[in-house]
Amino acid sequence: MLYLEFLFLLIMLYIGSRFGGVGLGVVSGIGLLIEVFVLRMPPSSPPIDVMLIIIAVVTCASILEAAGGLKYMLQIAERILRRNPKMVTILGPLVTYIMTLMLGTGHAVYTIMPIIGDVALKNGIRPERPMAAASVSSQLGITGSPISAAVVYYLTQIVELPGYEHVTLLSIVAVTIPATLAGVIMMSLYSLRRGKELKDDPEYQRRLQDPIWKDRIANTTSTTLNEALPSSARNAVLLFILALVIIVIVAIFPEVRTIGENKAISMGIIIQMMMLAFGGIILVATKTNPQTVPNGVVFKSGMVAMIAIFGIAWMSDTYFQYAMPSFKAGVTEMVQSYPWSFAFALFAVSVVINSQAATGRMMLPVGLAIGLPAPLLIGLLPATYGYFFIPNYPSDIATVNFDVTGTTKIGKYYFNHSFMVPGLIGVVTACFVGYTLAYAII
Repeated sequence: MLYLEFLFLLIMLYIGSRFGGVGLGVVSGIGLLIEVFVLRMPPSSPPIDVMLIIIAVVTCASILEAAGGLKYMLQIAERILRRNPKMVTILGPLVTYIMTLMLGTGHAVYTIMPIIGDVALKNGIRPERPMAAASVSSQLGITGSPISAAVVYYLTQIVELPGYEHVTLLSIVAVTIPATLAGVIMMSLYSLRRGKELKDDPEYQRRLQDPIWKDRIANTTSTTLNEALPSSARNAVLLFILALVIIVIVAIFPEVRTIGENKAISMGIIIQMMMLAFGGIILVATKTNPQTVPNGVVFKSGMVAMIAIFGIAWMSDTYFQYAMPSFKAGVTEMVQSYPWSFAFALFAVSVVINSQAATGRMMLPVGLAIGLPAPLLIGLLPATYGYFFIPNYPSDIATVNFDVTGTTKIGKYYFNHSFMVPGLIGVVTACFVGYTLAYAII
């Protein structure tokens, strides 16, 4: 019966994935209702902590965007790319990766992707090379960001384990940042020579023969450098960076967050407070109109992600808590013999539910319950990014549409798309490096 119920869980996740975003969350709500009232599973608690972290981070990042800070960061990134155009295949993915590390979300990629494509095209570089890698890098960077919900959730769970109370936010990102950065570099190096040159690419040559496409290709110019920004945009970025620095300092020194004789306040709570407070500080200091905050890309994408996680994590957690006694007995032997095989479980779940935070919220309790060591779980954290495998994620779809040359594409057989090989290289490399570093650091 448990296998049929697990199949039901996968079917609901698949149906939700066809709608994406909000649809994924509310369809999971249907699954939760059936689990509880038809299959008679006791409901677990909703993922409140993860949702609050997302709300706090997205709110602060959205105020940063409304204040012009995101455009200021974008102009800096564009200057770097245009000064080093021949290096766009290396620099493009690094730019999107760093933006994600800072913002805790990969949705800022929409603003920089047209510029990456423009720089590549104007320098005769196949746009697929930097663009596909940049899209993957923007999502891989989430598992390295100190303010991402996935990383913070791992921290809150790991420190509860006996013998791992010493683990800090810095400990985890000291593993995940080098690991994911290695993944970004390896996929960028692979991308340097991937695919045919533009002069030999049949799709690009076909578009050059089409008057409409030829006009679009000839006149495509994406730039933010001509847009004048107020000084408050730079100040907003500096304040946001200050918030990140303070979060790291507080993470390094637990005594700073120890109030009275109680134990130190959890980093999840600290990040919520810091992001909320600095959102207010940026709003006041830059005199940003609060009514413009919900109109930005970051706010809309972040709120959609929160709703998706709300339904996914609650439905999945309800099943796994109910099935854990039997599930543990069946999986423990395999994972104990081959601990690294847990990465496949993380990856497979992420392919379906399109979220590192939701994957962690769903699978980390499983890993802890079957006795996997904390260093292994932290080292395999990059495996929670597998949703490039099926090219239906918004950033991947947007990247395909931004490439006017047609070189970044979803293939005839669906799975032979531009993001597959860079994604596999990035995740596998990150897991190998993370696995090694975790046992040395944690």
